[in-house]
This record gives sequence, C-alpha cells and structure tokens, in this order.
Amino acid sequence: MKNIIGRKVGMTSVFTADGRSVPVTVIEAGPCSVLQRKTVEKDGYDAVALAFADAKKSRLTKPQAGRFKTAALPPKRFIREFRANIEGVEPGATVTVAEFQEGDRVDVRGVSKGHGFSGGIKRWNFSGGGASHGSMIHRQPASNGDTNAGHTHRGSRRPGHFGVDRTTHQNLEVVRADAERNVLLLRGPVPGAPNGIVSISATVKRNKRTAGGTA
Repeated sequence: MKNIIGRKVGMTSVFTADGRSVPVTVIEAGPCSVLQRKTVEKDGYDAVALAFADAKKSRLTKPQAGRFKTAALPPKRFIREFRANIEGVEPGATVTVAEFQEGDRVDVRGVSKGHGFSGGIKRWNFSGGGASHGSMIHRQPASNGDTNAGHTHRGSRRPGHFGVDRTTHQNLEVVRADAERNVLLLRGPVPGAPNGIVSISATVKRNKRTAGGTA
C-alpha cells in the first residue's frame, strides 16, 4: 500500500549514483497505524484511515478516544483517509516508508503557506502598471470588469486572502526511501511550511518515461 502520512521537515540536496546533485524535500513519513477499514456496505465507500504521530489521550475528544479504543491502538494526533491502493490492508497494521522505492512517483497533498491579504501582483501574478513617475498604477490591478455591479463576480481575480488552501502537487519523484529513519526524499515542490502535515500516495498520472513512452 503506497499511502502514508508525513511531516515536512525542510529541503536539502543529495548526490545520485551518477554524481548529480539533486534538490530534495525531506519528509518524516510514518510509521502509520491502520485505524479503520471502511467498506461500501457499511460506510458507503472504500477507504483506509491511517493515524500518525503519538498524542496524549487527554488531548482527544471522547469520540476520538473511543475510535482508537475500538481499534486497540494508542492515541494518534493526525488521521487521514486514502481510497486508492488499499487492497489487503486490515486494521491494526503498520505502514512504513518501506512500501516506497527509489524512482516511484507520488502525489503529495497538504495545506499551502499563508500569505495574508495580498494584492493582484503577488496573488495572481499580474504584470503591474508602468514603472515611470507619472503612471500612478505601479501595483494596482487596473480594470477588472464591471465596477457598478455592487458585488465581486465569482472567479474575478482581485486582491484578497492568499494561501492556506488544500492543494496537491502531482507526479513527484521519490529520490530515496530510508526505512530505518522513516524518511522520504522527494524531488519537487511539496505544499506547506516546515512541520506541516502531508499525505503521500501513488500518483494518479501516467508517467510516460517509466511506461515506455517518449516523454
């Protein structure tokens, strides 16, 4: 089962076997406990609930504590559900990075960094106005549709709250999987700030390079 929960540690670089220096994101992944196996007959859909990071029982609500008691597992802080690649997984099992191998492709889900209230240039990558002294609209959004409507139209790109969105970065390469230290090294951008919780699963995209195509 190539699904796991982890904590983003930061970035570094490693050398590959052919001597290339590769920038990677370090993920402290697992070990995770299989808390629950959901089925179509009982829950309406197939899924596996994984739990990660030890927690004090006093920090859990009674429903949460009861859920771990039913599964005969110690309390955990984070719970995430996965719906793909869950065949043969039963409650009480342990999931580690040993399921991943170098060269695997994964999707990483997390919460993006928060940037507060941001203007159009930072939030939507607007080019901005003229830079000369007389332009007066250096970083203003300029015209953006009807201004007499009395409300902002859905989908219009305007200044506003930027970040803290649930986002997924797809098709990232596993550079190294260290089962002894529970560490995954991923090549590519991972959403969120350091110490943020991420969910890692096998990618849903077809990789042409590994499938025999000519990417």
